[in-house]
Amino acid sequence: MIKAVVFDFGGVLAEEGFKEGIKALARKMSLNPDIVFRTADELMYKTGYVLGMSNESAFWNALRQNTGIIGSDKELRKEILKRFKLRTDMIKFVQGLKASGMVTAILSDQTNWLDEINQKTPFYHHFDYIFNSFKLKKGKRDPSVFIDVCNVMGFKPEEVLFVDDRIENIKRAKDVGLKTLHFIDVKNFEKEISREMPHEVALSGTKGMRSFFKRGL
Repeated sequence: MIKAVVFDFGGVLAEEGFKEGIKALARKMSLNPDIVFRTADELMYKTGYVLGMSNESAFWNALRQNTGIIGSDKELRKEILKRFKLRTDMIKFVQGLKASGMVTAILSDQTNWLDEINQKTPFYHHFDYIFNSFKLKKGKRDPSVFIDVCNVMGFKPEEVLFVDDRIENIKRAKDVGLKTLHFIDVKNFEKEISREMPHEVALSGTKGMRSFFKRGL
């Protein structure tokens, strides 16, 4: 039986601000968006920024040197942060889970930006746990992070459902025993979550996920 649901942040609970922001910057500067994003994604790890091993300036300096992106740290970060828009339907679903007694958590390969987004538009209070790679010093590229998260929450891997939009993270979580759901979009999520959640939770008795989303709490 599933006792906890762990959500990715960007791309699941919110729009993927990092990916879309980097691509927008690339297009603005007549650079290849896909290439620039892949480079930025790797540099998050190579510079150590996403794991809290270096500061934001180290990342932006590396990105400018490796891609031709220009602009101050402040200007560049603004393009990222403004695109992390919370998905209201997903937050309502989390509220419903908590109301049913389910444990909810976030596991995100994020930086100090996650705290800043929460300060501007609070959402942490909807979750029992916030696991951020920046503070954990470990990201989802390391499969052991999923076991760490389960241990902290006090559940066995098979009692935890992990939701992420990146298939590589889904595969790693599944390999260490978690139940998984690959997030594509909200409509697909509504369909797939009804297959994964047990009848004991608040979803039972509702007529599909759409009614549950509308009801919220």
